[in-house]
Amino acid sequence: MDEDYKISANFADMDLAVIHEFIAGTYWAKGIPMATLQRSLENSLCFGVFTQAGEQVGFARMITDKATFAYLSDVFVLESHQGKGLSKLLMAAILDHPDLQGLRRMMLATSDAHGLYQQFGFTALAAPEVYMELHTPYLYENA
Repeated sequence: MDEDYKISANFADMDLAVIHEFIAGTYWAKGIPMATLQRSLENSLCFGVFTQAGEQVGFARMITDKATFAYLSDVFVLESHQGKGLSKLLMAAILDHPDLQGLRRMMLATSDAHGLYQQFGFTALAAPEVYMELHTPYLYENA
């Protein structure tokens, strides 16, 4: 790993203010209330990217039962730290985590990072006709 950065899966290390500021401005969770975000993080396996000084500059979470399934969500690296391979370091740490071994399926949704995830074995759905969703994309904006 780049010696200037470290990855942590310790929830106590996460900077909720940094995470909320970024995620509340995204297309996928625009306007998410802090309380909702905090509850979602508390019930997920969270990963942070930190400078050696402890500043959080990236994040991802796995929504998982830690036995059969995991869903990767809320992945970001702050713009000022992009282009340094941090998303690859983050993905490698996630996939190496002991609680995520032996799962039958991992999923994610992305509109613009297919190339990154393909490097780690993710592919398009083999049978998209069997998947369904109940999706309310503007839930937080309309609240």
